[in-house]
Amino acid sequence: MSQPNCSSLWASTAAPDIEASALQGTVPADVVIVGAGFTGCAAALAMAQRGARVRLLEANVVGWGASGRTGGQVIPGLKFDPDEIEAMFGPDLGPRMVNAVGSVGDEVFGLIEQHAISCDAQRKGWLQPAFSTRSLDLALRRCDSWQRRGADVAPVGRSEMARLLGTDHYLGGWEDRRAGHVQPMSYVRGLAGAAQRAGAVIHIDSPALSLTRQGAKWRVSTPQGAVDADQVLLATNGYTDGLWPGLARTVVPMMSFQAATIPISEDLGKSILPEGHAASDTRRLLWYFRRDAHGRLTMGGRAPYREDLGAADADYVRNAVNRLYPQFKNTPFEFHWAGRVAMTQDHIPHLNRLDNGLWAALGYNGRGVGMATLFGRYLADLASGVPAQDIPFPVTSMRPIQGYPFTRLVARALVSYYRIRDQLEAV
Repeated sequence: MSQPNCSSLWASTAAPDIEASALQGTVPADVVIVGAGFTGCAAALAMAQRGARVRLLEANVVGWGASGRTGGQVIPGLKFDPDEIEAMFGPDLGPRMVNAVGSVGDEVFGLIEQHAISCDAQRKGWLQPAFSTRSLDLALRRCDSWQRRGADVAPVGRSEMARLLGTDHYLGGWEDRRAGHVQPMSYVRGLAGAAQRAGAVIHIDSPALSLTRQGAKWRVSTPQGAVDADQVLLATNGYTDGLWPGLARTVVPMMSFQAATIPISEDLGKSILPEGHAASDTRRLLWYFRRDAHGRLTMGGRAPYREDLGAADADYVRNAVNRLYPQFKNTPFEFHWAGRVAMTQDHIPHLNRLDNGLWAALGYNGRGVGMATLFGRYLADLASGVPAQDIPFPVTSMRPIQGYPFTRLVARALVSYYRIRDQLEAV
């Protein structure tokens, strides 16, 4: 199946793909995983390392969905501050969740080092610059909340933020030194290769068409074969379909659009993100940006919910580049691409027990590189028999969103509302 939307920077500059073929015939497994993105590949790696017979099914190619189209930023934390998480989930689970979401940098960069994954990994920190006085207060509160728990974070004043970003557009903000960025397609291919070396079998061009019980086993059928397994892990995130009825209604897919300039000359670009940070600001419709390994400036933001997004839809990110870095106003985009971000109603990623031996992880709310990698391991833990109460995250039943058919209408209205609020709030 061809990839829509884009000429993707990540697909064009990635490390070589793994060797894999479509599933043929009916095969047994201990666990079958649907979806070869960060979640599925991390789960396959963890399960194979434990000696399980693993089959991983991907409808297209490894990293085709959200994982190969993300901005590649590895950011600890969630939408909520640690204080808020602990208040929401109580004195036992709350602190364990905070530790878990704060550890995603160690999770990702640890796997990269352990398996020698070549993915332009840079752990040089993440900046959250504030575009308004209100959002600056929120950013500094978030920084303080992490600082009180010993995290390697620090507030950043206006002049220092301008130096670190190469633009005076922002009022200040904070820095998280636990964070970094990767070439996401290279990273997911690296995870897949590591899973193969550990013994997992990966099948591409093998969409899961049905999921049924066959006695004590689960059967996942594809166009040319099937896998019979004790455990099934669903790892399809924003590309979740009707394979398990109702699961797609637990998340709201949103489109994220990115573009990348041509490589910027050393003289012109030497002051732009000079220390290698990634950044995403405090707008409700945020701008997220960084440099790639070849000096390109990449910029991302929200886009209309359509699968046929193209160059004509790049105005939003073009305007963002022009406002932050007017010296690049005439620097053309070399690549543009889009993909689905899966948002949850409660803004918390979901680990779901759907049935005996059937698990799902989805809804990373824009923090997919780190959270999806972490949740892949949690799925492996659950499939291996680790009690749900020992996972430092809620393991819940599936909860479809009420009034789901209207969620996209509501989401479109919210995007328009947030855009107006951002415009009014900007200083």
